[in-house]
Amino acid sequence: MSEYRSGFVGVIGRPNSGKSTLINALAGEKLVIVSAKPQTTRERIRIILTTERAQIIFYDTPGLHKPLHKLGEQMNLVSLNTLKLVDLALWLVDLTAPPGKGDQWVVEAIKESKVPVLVVFNKKDLNRGFDPAGFLSPLGIADWPWLKISALTGEGLSELLQRIEAQLPVGPQYYPAEMLTDRPESFMISELIREEILNQAEQEIPHSAAVVIEEFKERPNGKIYIRALILVERDSQKKILIGQEGGFLKKIGKNSRAKIEAFLGAPVYLELWVKTRKDWRNSLPLLRQLGYVESEE
Repeated sequence: MSEYRSGFVGVIGRPNSGKSTLINALAGEKLVIVSAKPQTTRERIRIILTTERAQIIFYDTPGLHKPLHKLGEQMNLVSLNTLKLVDLALWLVDLTAPPGKGDQWVVEAIKESKVPVLVVFNKKDLNRGFDPAGFLSPLGIADWPWLKISALTGEGLSELLQRIEAQLPVGPQYYPAEMLTDRPESFMISELIREEILNQAEQEIPHSAAVVIEEFKERPNGKIYIRALILVERDSQKKILIGQEGGFLKKIGKNSRAKIEAFLGAPVYLELWVKTRKDWRNSLPLLRQLGYVESEE
């Protein structure tokens, strides 16, 4: 029997390349939120996958993009710093999207990090005729290893897992086999609420919203009480998010509660509040308080 392997794998790429969908598919259950809107992931999220042959610690990262505010700058920093922490980088590429300047930027970042890389072309179910050489050669990386998959249908994931395991160093099991993430329940719950805002709200509102869990406790009747604060940047956004007679916020709360109850396996009383914090995405002190500031070291 071959030696047990373990290591850290960073999943990086441009927005909407399917990073979170891929990690959920490999884990076999939903552990990170997913939305059709870009820049859904804001932080580095550690997901643990334990197999018979290896323990793989994945880092889901924000999509690399041209930042429009300090939050965007911190999100990019999170992704780039992840390359310093891993044994292997999975560069996830949406093969239905045309190549752009952002791809060259990712290439240079990976080269600078000197970390081994596997290019993973995602969404092959939507473009069977895609030519990887035609994408890689113009970027000067024709020799980089690659694989075509569909995170949505599961096609190619078994081979991807085998290739990841083969590239990890021999090492111990760092976490208990049943452990799936090192993030606390309160973080996971805040993300489920933010996912519902992303799914329900339009235009800039989802990207201007942050969720803070202010209280999370089990009551004597067995029901879990959660009070969450939703921050937005403008009073007009607050008005829209609350809706007429509070109807829109009630809808977000109802759908969020159903997801949270499924996640916790217990009845939940969810209380949502909306407050305005003007231009919070450009406030480093507030970003630090929310956990979005990445050390440059």
